[in-house]
Amino acid sequence: MAALWLKPGREKSVQQRRPWVFSGAIDHLEGDPGAGETVAVYAADRTPLGWAAYSPQSQIRARIWSWDPADTIDAGFFHRRIRSALARRTALKLEPQTTACRLIHAESDGLPGLVVDRYADVLVIQFLSAGAEHWRSVIIDVLAAETGLSHIYERSDVEVRRLEGLPEQTGWLRSPGPTGVEILENGLRFKVDVAVGQKTGFYLDQRNNRARAGALSAGRDVLNCFCYTGGFTLYALAGGASSVLSVDSSGEALAQGAENLALNGPFPGASDWLEGDVFQLLRKFRDQARQFDLIILDPPKFAPTAAQAERAARGYKDINRLGFKLLRPGGLLATFSCSGGISAELFQKIVADAALDAAVEAQIIEHLHAGPDHPIALNFPEGEYLKGLICQVG
Repeated sequence: MAALWLKPGREKSVQQRRPWVFSGAIDHLEGDPGAGETVAVYAADRTPLGWAAYSPQSQIRARIWSWDPADTIDAGFFHRRIRSALARRTALKLEPQTTACRLIHAESDGLPGLVVDRYADVLVIQFLSAGAEHWRSVIIDVLAAETGLSHIYERSDVEVRRLEGLPEQTGWLRSPGPTGVEILENGLRFKVDVAVGQKTGFYLDQRNNRARAGALSAGRDVLNCFCYTGGFTLYALAGGASSVLSVDSSGEALAQGAENLALNGPFPGASDWLEGDVFQLLRKFRDQARQFDLIILDPPKFAPTAAQAERAARGYKDINRLGFKLLRPGGLLATFSCSGGISAELFQKIVADAALDAAVEAQIIEHLHAGPDHPIALNFPEGEYLKGLICQVG
């Protein structure tokens, strides 16, 4: 078995159960492990620290599978970990009103680099690390056996794979079928295309936040920015919104949103769809003195890493400043960041600065997060990528 030895003093993070070992922490490597193969991890004083997947091309040189030196990383290990993750989702009791759920959330479920989402009778898998890729056939077999589902699609079309020295891959892994799937989410119907939809097909992490926004929409004029296929739009209309204007730069996403609306309507409130650049349209609305009672800002990822945080902060501040200016007195701003490079503290500061520039007084009335099927391991705070605030202006 190959072994990875850490430099003196660099064992603390592993002992604190942090799952990543960066290249700069490594003293030397014994043996010649291939990408994704298991290595034993040792402190400089020869203390065994656990087992990790080796990734020779990534700055995250190893990802910890287990901190138990007595453990064995084999098919049985993946059976146990996957079975535990699935049991946690079953305990959430989402069905029958919800048929789409994240089943495995990578490091937070003790399976670094592995993401699995369920859309009705289709599983969608992302193999994001060399370790997950190495065990792909075992993982696929276990998932098929434990879920009883035969349709399995791969969406490993993300940039992080290149950092691992892996090519991007998509396509059916088991039992090919239509990639268009209809799901239920809190009783609302959505069409999802697992082959081309954002992330693995849909923003499952916003489920609870969509429901919260819907509950706040009754009697309000709502502006849904970066609306994608209309998730927040449908919840707002179902919640009794007087009107919803949904804005996105993708005509295809808007067409899918209108189709989703048709699946669920009619609703009493008016609904309009507008294609265009959100930044430009917000300025246009400001110049037209338009106003709304609830504005939802759910932009795409502006800063994947901390290196892009400064530039991303300007974008977040701009849209939030404009959002505040467009709110009627007492109006609500539901604003989000899914950027891993923007911490919750920084995001709140950006929104506060935006309110100051907009010359409004505002209060945070709620903090929002990803749903419980996207857990955050206490030893992996990096897993808390989705931050949300509901602010009310005076």
